[in-house]
Amino acid sequence: MEEDRLKTFREFLKDGVRKKVDFRKTDQSRGIPPPPVEKPFPEDAPRVALSRPGAWKGVGTIDLADAIGRRQSRRLYRRGALTLDETAFLLWATQGVRRVLDAGHALRTVPSAGCRHAFETYLCVFDVEGLEPAFYRYLPLEHQLLFEFREENAVEKLVAALYGQPYPRRAAVTFIWTVIPYRMEWRYGPASYKVIALDGGHVCQNLYLACEAVGAGTCAVAAYDQTVMDRLLRLDGEEEFTFYLAPVGRAKD
Repeated sequence: MEEDRLKTFREFLKDGVRKKVDFRKTDQSRGIPPPPVEKPFPEDAPRVALSRPGAWKGVGTIDLADAIGRRQSRRLYRRGALTLDETAFLLWATQGVRRVLDAGHALRTVPSAGCRHAFETYLCVFDVEGLEPAFYRYLPLEHQLLFEFREENAVEKLVAALYGQPYPRRAAVTFIWTVIPYRMEWRYGPASYKVIALDGGHVCQNLYLACEAVGAGTCAVAAYDQTVMDRLLRLDGEEEFTFYLAPVGRAKD
């Protein structure tokens, strides 16, 4: 029956899985070193330096209560570029590193179960001052953008991967978070997946609030064609795959 099938899927929301996990057998308990904080990259790969916290130009301040009160999903955007400093601020607000603890752990601007931070941040850039339209990946340890690749007709391919949702067409940039499950599995094994999903909410909510400080808007997108998105980002779809997206553009009043 449909009701029984739905109840089976509800188990994902419960934490009973922990009672079934032998935490003595996780890779952490077995003494295997943790996976790195960020994906490796070639040392000679093109990178863009970003302004550090406190050095952003044109990034205003906003009362936290005002930001929370004004937060909403904004699907319509005015034409107009984001500045590189505004983009740097949004990246820092969503995945910025506050302090490195060791090779496998770093405190960030968002919480994560066990300090595991399983996400990578990609940008599909359309209109950001100082950046050519292309795909980039955020390097949180270096606070830099790594150039990944150019893609012909990127906006149309992105919209198609989002089942025709048109929001990226007027956005200046689309944030795309991918997940590397093993970062969480290393510690929690089969108990990883609920907390990965919870972590995604922490990250995207910070983007919503940070957008209010720069006169921008965003809309979280969780409906997409998994295979098409992973192919577009050139991911293997198993060890790393698309998880969540959010176009960002100048807020339209």
